[in-house]
Amino acid sequence: MIRMEIALFLVLVFIGIVYFMSERRPTPLHKTFSRLLIVMPIHLALDGITIWTVNRLDIVPRLLNDTIHRFFVVTMVLIFYLFYQYIAILVEEETGKPRKLDKMAKLFLILAEIAELLLPIHYAITPQGNYSDGILVNVTYFSVGFYMILGIGLLLGNWKQIEVKKRMTISLALIVELSGSMIQSYHPTWLLSGMGLTLMTLAFYLVLENPALLRAELMEQKMSMLYLKSQVNLHFLYNTLGAIRIQAQLNGDKEVADLLMRLVDFFRMSIKVDRPVVEVEDELEMLEAYLDLMCYRYPELEVGIDVEPGLESAQVPNFILQPLVENSLLHGLKNKGYKGMVRILARKLSDRDFEICVEDTGSGFAPGKKEAIDSMLRNYAKQAPKLTGNSIGLLNVQKRIKLLCGEEYGLSYRENEEGGVTARLLLPLTINTSKNQ
Repeated sequence: MIRMEIALFLVLVFIGIVYFMSERRPTPLHKTFSRLLIVMPIHLALDGITIWTVNRLDIVPRLLNDTIHRFFVVTMVLIFYLFYQYIAILVEEETGKPRKLDKMAKLFLILAEIAELLLPIHYAITPQGNYSDGILVNVTYFSVGFYMILGIGLLLGNWKQIEVKKRMTISLALIVELSGSMIQSYHPTWLLSGMGLTLMTLAFYLVLENPALLRAELMEQKMSMLYLKSQVNLHFLYNTLGAIRIQAQLNGDKEVADLLMRLVDFFRMSIKVDRPVVEVEDELEMLEAYLDLMCYRYPELEVGIDVEPGLESAQVPNFILQPLVENSLLHGLKNKGYKGMVRILARKLSDRDFEICVEDTGSGFAPGKKEAIDSMLRNYAKQAPKLTGNSIGLLNVQKRIKLLCGEEYGLSYRENEEGGVTARLLLPLTINTSKNQ
């Protein structure tokens, strides 16, 4: 049994090291889990020590044995309190309902811990092994049951309002620990509590507190802040250009007014889209306004858009195509005097995936440039979101696709046989059917 406790201790220490080395937000939920990761290894260490001392009552001083045992049950009650707190905070975040039982839970914790430190300890001596029993252990089991009932009540009372993944993880963890506690109450020498607590912690870590998921949340938060910051400038430009366009119309300059109208359309679409994911047709509407302006500026530039029927309502991350088209113009067709074509193609690949390609007939990659871009896109997670530089659009496009769609999707580049390059977006096929309902 001591070997099992040592193994569980090492597992939790490893998890704790990985968790604390990862970037995370200082929210009440993550702080509670951090406290749990600190208390759990201490509890498992005390568990292993008590297994050894309680079976050597003849050689271990009674005072030392009792002291270690008291701290062992004190940390156990504290762990279940932290589990309850974690569930309560998670339910509050999911439902918006305030935590009404916190004061009662804290008061019960104080009373239970005082009892654990003062109540007498009794040891049962059996051929299968020794263990503690009596009033101290009864108080411990009662405390464990109290916090598990609170957690189960919160879960069941808010079942439909909690995200499926979260409620299933909590349910499974509670079932595992409840089963372990019941088995140990009938077979005290089996000592399953440490394993049950470790499995609960592991389940919460892998599903709810996974560092990769936390990094994704942080990245989305940072990108959202950058997006909101840009809106101030976009609103200012949008309103100012609208005023200039009206004045041009009043002055009879129709050509300038029409150009300003397309520029206003572009900014209007940029501002209107306040969702991380939009439909292909919305993305193309904004892109067409941008390309109309580019074609006026560069009269020999040709544009083609070909979308397979049925993909107009497919979901894509917003503002995902314009950076790729702009990259084709500035780094592909610029060296040819903006003479050539940019084509946007959307094709269904399977029932799960589709692709959007941005092709150009430009000068292609400079020596070593494609390898550098491939490396940047492949190692996107190791690089911070860029605000300046030539690759700002490509890197941020890759990060947003990986975050919103999954690791199997993303941006890649290839060279065309007839010249120029193609940017390829591989995306999950999700059709928005709400318009037809």
